[in-house]
Amino acid sequence: MTDARQGPALDVESGEWDLLGRYWDAANYLTVAQIYLQENALLRRPLRVEDIKPRLLGHWGTSPGLSLIYAHLNRLINKTGAHILFVAGPGHGGPAVVANLYLEGSYSEIYPEIGQDDEGLRRLVRQFSTPGGIPSHVGPPTPGSIHEGGELGYSLMHATGAVMDNPGLIVACVVGDGEAETGPLEASWKAPAFLNPRRDGAVLPILHLNGHKISGPTVLGRQSDEQVMALLRAHGWDPVVVSGTDPGQIHPHLAQALDAAHARITEIQHQARLHGSTGPAPWPAIILRTPKGWTGPDVVDGVPVEGTFRAHQVPLSGVRENPAHLAQLERWLRSYKPEELFDDAGRLVPELAALSPSRPLRMGSAPWANGGPDMAPLPLRPLETYALDVGVPGAAKHETTKPLGLMLRDIYLDTASDPRFRLFCPDETNSNRLGAVFEATDRCLMEPTGESDEHISAGGRVMEVLSEHLCQGWLEGYLLTGRHGLFASYEAFAMVSASMTVQHAKWLQHARELPWRYPVPSLNILLTSTCWRNDHNGFSHQGPGLIDTVLSLSGSVVRVYLPPDSNTLLATAEHVLSSKDYVNLIVVDKQAHPQYLNLNDARQHNAAGASIWRWAGNTGDSEPDIVMACAGDVPTEETLAAAWLLQRHVPQLRVRVVNVMDLLVLPPRDVHPHGLPDTEFEALFTADRDVVVAWHGYARAFHQLLHGRKNPGRFHVRGYTEQGTTTTPFDMVVLNRMSRYHLALEALDRVGRHIDGMDALRAHCQEMLDKHERYIREHLEDLPSIREWTWTPPARGLPGAPGSQPNGEGGDGHE
Repeated sequence: MTDARQGPALDVESGEWDLLGRYWDAANYLTVAQIYLQENALLRRPLRVEDIKPRLLGHWGTSPGLSLIYAHLNRLINKTGAHILFVAGPGHGGPAVVANLYLEGSYSEIYPEIGQDDEGLRRLVRQFSTPGGIPSHVGPPTPGSIHEGGELGYSLMHATGAVMDNPGLIVACVVGDGEAETGPLEASWKAPAFLNPRRDGAVLPILHLNGHKISGPTVLGRQSDEQVMALLRAHGWDPVVVSGTDPGQIHPHLAQALDAAHARITEIQHQARLHGSTGPAPWPAIILRTPKGWTGPDVVDGVPVEGTFRAHQVPLSGVRENPAHLAQLERWLRSYKPEELFDDAGRLVPELAALSPSRPLRMGSAPWANGGPDMAPLPLRPLETYALDVGVPGAAKHETTKPLGLMLRDIYLDTASDPRFRLFCPDETNSNRLGAVFEATDRCLMEPTGESDEHISAGGRVMEVLSEHLCQGWLEGYLLTGRHGLFASYEAFAMVSASMTVQHAKWLQHARELPWRYPVPSLNILLTSTCWRNDHNGFSHQGPGLIDTVLSLSGSVVRVYLPPDSNTLLATAEHVLSSKDYVNLIVVDKQAHPQYLNLNDARQHNAAGASIWRWAGNTGDSEPDIVMACAGDVPTEETLAAAWLLQRHVPQLRVRVVNVMDLLVLPPRDVHPHGLPDTEFEALFTADRDVVVAWHGYARAFHQLLHGRKNPGRFHVRGYTEQGTTTTPFDMVVLNRMSRYHLALEALDRVGRHIDGMDALRAHCQEMLDKHERYIREHLEDLPSIREWTWTPPARGLPGAPGSQPNGEGGDGHE
């Protein structure tokens, strides 16, 4: 705490506001220099055309406000010793944040080639928005950041997730007024209903209203202070307004607002930790109104710029062609008096450098922005604790996700004294058969509870809110600060936050390339209530599109698993909850499904990623006539039934069954690190036999994975084809032509030769499809022969024994 107070105390009567104003000038100067200059970084000589970058990129409009806030947060840290993480919501505020990181010294510590001297300044300005340099966003290369503002709307939810189970942290979250128009950000204002001051840190929202987006006004920017304050108050915040165009007035007012906010946060937490939490805390929030592009050009070519949308990007865009623009740019840069801000060696002058906090408390060095100060793995009990006892494969059914719920319950129990795990789910924890977690904790809600409520309390650590954006965004903030979690959602509605998944994967991809970024726990997404089993829901609930979205991302960070039963789901969960720097997508239905593998076989199957299920075929060690492959729980059951039909009716037909649970073993190794070598791929699927595939998702996604394999045209994929309604489970596979009968017919057509029994089986399959259609219309449920079907050996003396056997060459697991 002593180090944190070394910075000078600012007193309006002692003239220290002028000192803070000069620090702000330095940040603004470096921001403009990054946008425009490639040489002559400190204007040691008159500005020339060759000093200007050939391409002028970047966003000036939001930058002065970000630098103002950053400078004042430094002051607050110096005064109080607070641990503050800075989240910049405005999309293109990168140059301002980088400027402040450079001034405080954090940037040069991470990137020593960008030193605190003339050459370092030259490299600083040249790298911005140039090839091989840094982007205009506050992204992974930016020290102190857990949030990239490229796709707007996620800043406040990331900030909220970051402070959960993080009692000593304050996240100062700047929300731009353009960003505030997005749906995710609007939902994020609900944070006070879920933050418990007894065990969580605090979020301090700073809603920066500069009035304009890229080409027009913002809604909140045009509303009155009373309207905006009413909005925030309705969500539980206690806002104040700081407004003005005169820096001399803004500085003391903003400092006073931040001092009061910190004092209020401290008091709220003190009372809650002393006496408990009795309801949502009236957390402070600041509404800051300042001009867009403040301190920049007032007018350009006779048109107003400062305080208008024209200040959004590059106010002077013709400086290389227009001498008047070049001269105006030089006047703008010199208005900050760089010769008074930096010494002859290019270093920030001592009296300004002293305004930055000492290193442990610099926002650019905040450990929470790089995996947290004490990231630890989850304690995972042996899977034998939860595994199902599977006898004859497929003979018994069980709700597949229920054992996972028991596993998650024990994670909660085993981290009770060191909270670092949360489940995030949109009001569907029980529906997803994960309700065992409520034996260990409750749903979190700070609002009043009623007599009829179940498992709801302020101390709960299951985060249920009917917003996929909030669930995933909170989890991302939680993970990036070093904790662990799981986001469970109905499959179709995970597409609501699909773009967030893309953005997080991009963050991880770039973060992995930075040696100073520590690995963080993976984003684990569990999709249940899948497209194939929505008995009482309709077409709207049917859509496997998130698989396609994830498969399009970098193979270095994405993994897709389709465990066919409970034990493989447990083995998958054990892996993903221990992994780092991945987006793990797990797709498995919550309903009762056949169980196939004991735990040992499940582990082997999980490690291999794809296996020959010898007990389900009749080939022994010989080559098959046809390969029946499956990926997903419903496709697995239909494939096994089809294989049963083929062996029962055409006993001379040699059938092999292959189950794929790690989808990314399918592409070649140069496409994805899990991809099987050709020899192992052909050990599973043969080198030349046709393969009939029953697949959980869209057929195009499966075909995409096979690109680069030899003769991929021999794979005949049946999957979801956007055919659905409120209907029976078996009718869903019939509508999409993936039923056991369709698969058997496809196999017969692909064998390439006639075998006794084929014609009779074709007739049987068509007869059963016709019978199904009539029966469900009359009886409103599936045929008894479908509902009651379980796997049994289709004939005596078949080779193989119960159990799963990975392909002979093995896989390479989940590295």
